[in-house]
Amino acid sequence: MPPAAAQRLRDLARLRRVRDRIDREYAQPLDVEALARGAHMSAGHLSREFRRAYGESPYAYLMTRRIERAMALLRRGGMSVTEVCFAVGCSSLGTFSTRFTELVGVPPSVYRQQAALATAGMPPCVAKQVTRPVRNREAPAGGPRLA
Repeated sequence: MPPAAAQRLRDLARLRRVRDRIDREYAQPLDVEALARGAHMSAGHLSREFRRAYGESPYAYLMTRRIERAMALLRRGGMSVTEVCFAVGCSSLGTFSTRFTELVGVPPSVYRQQAALATAGMPPCVAKQVTRPVRNREAPAGGPRLA
């Protein structure tokens, strides 16, 4: 195997480990520099290669993971939007609300009200699938994808 191909395979394995770490530790304080150190890559190289492999930056992937989890917590009820924000690892309510609205199409408080009605009686595994946020693009202008 040519050295460049072998290096690409090693990078892909490292990127998969980074993605798996984001999936597991989304609620922890993660940043690209820490992820890059854990993968023995520079932050720039990690960002470029992650985007090339997965179509979005590590930060965008992390925020999507956090928003997916926030959607589940909001559907379940019992927590305020602020509590959900901090539970999924976001430290800024403003950033959380902005990113949530970009991905889902409505602010978290509106989503909580609409999702409770739209997913009533649905098994959680089905509700999770039909309410999954849009990846790699903004939410459709028509509103949330709730059913």
